[in-house]
Amino acid sequence: MNHHFFYSLQILSEFLLSKEDLEEVMRRMRREMERGLRVETHNEASVKMLPTYVRSTPEGSEVGDFLALDLGGTNFRVMLVKVGEDEERGWKVETKHHMYSIPEDTMTGTAEMLFDYIAGCISDFLDKHNLKHKKLPLGFTFSFPVRHEDLDKGILLNWTKGFKASGAEGNNVVGLLRDAIKRRGDFEMDVVAMVNDTVATMISCYYEDHSCEVGMIVGTGCNACYMEEMHKVELVEGEEGRMCVNTEWGAFGDNGELEDFRLEYDRVIDETSLNPGHQL
Repeated sequence: MNHHFFYSLQILSEFLLSKEDLEEVMRRMRREMERGLRVETHNEASVKMLPTYVRSTPEGSEVGDFLALDLGGTNFRVMLVKVGEDEERGWKVETKHHMYSIPEDTMTGTAEMLFDYIAGCISDFLDKHNLKHKKLPLGFTFSFPVRHEDLDKGILLNWTKGFKASGAEGNNVVGLLRDAIKRRGDFEMDVVAMVNDTVATMISCYYEDHSCEVGMIVGTGCNACYMEEMHKVELVEGEEGRMCVNTEWGAFGDNGELEDFRLEYDRVIDETSLNPGHQL
């Protein structure tokens, strides 16, 4: 018993970093974040600091019915969101939602298969709630690294978290969704925005507390976003105001910044993962 106990302690102790080590990791991460924000170093930076085109936080003019999609792990969620005036708080949200689990072969097949499956889930949800006849504005939470050109246009940089559907990387995700909806032809949707789950989290919290300006996810993956001064976001024109930046900090270490901290266990897990060397 004791022998095993001390052996366990010895293994666990390897995972403990001193305050100095943690401060070193923090310095390295900060450096990568700064490199990600700057045009001349962005391409090499492991932390991509992607502009989201979410410029300021909602001021409450968003009222009505919306459809919300959430794709970012093994489950896919469809929600009906009602945003209306509320005497006390100025707004309220009521939701109906349904969870669909994504079959393994759909996650690793083709982009068409994946987005046809998503369109099928939307169709099923609209049937369940008698909404087929309505052309609702749709917001898409898509929790993968995306290079945005606008709020409703963004290129998937690379899949993470066990997804590998071919023909999606390098393409406009909103376009893939619109095409799949068109192929079905049994409902219409107006895709108005695509955001990362970190951004969705930050915005939903902002409704309750206007001082919120960071969103963080600790789930299948780990990531964060925050509000940055526009003049520091070099990848987007304009100096005024602020924009939400999706850090994609899960890729920190992809350039070797964590080599002196990684253990044999980290290496085994990485080597047996779908994308070895990435999302360390």
